[in-house]
Amino acid sequence: MNERSEKGRKGRVSGRLFELKVRKHLEKAGWIVAKWTNNVDFDEQGVGVLAPAKRKYNPFTKFTSFGNGFPDFISFRMNDAGAYEVRGVEVKSRGYLDKEERAKCVWLLERRVFNSITIAKKGKQRGEIVYDEFKM
Repeated sequence: MNERSEKGRKGRVSGRLFELKVRKHLEKAGWIVAKWTNNVDFDEQGVGVLAPAKRKYNPFTKFTSFGNGFPDFISFRMNDAGAYEVRGVEVKSRGYLDKEERAKCVWLLERRVFNSITIAKKGKQRGEIVYDEFKM
């Protein structure tokens, strides 16, 4: 197998495992977590609209991937005041969002789809998860 395709395969597998680990960690902390299946689509003029995420098909493996929404998860729990706190969670191993992902975060926060968006990344210690809140 080609060295680059092997590296990509390992990266996708480790990303999927880290996403599952973050989900389990949030559930243990008392959050109700679900996969977010929507995405923000921007047109040529930069106007965004919330739409269902498109499925991705790989013709080589004959596999269709589902749940390609941004952010990865929607999590919510009831706070002390009796209201629900709704938070989007994007899982990134290194914690960096690209330009388009930052624009999507701003769009979602401006329209109050989420109270906040959190980026989950790997910490310095093995097995550590660090949560950073997205700032506009």
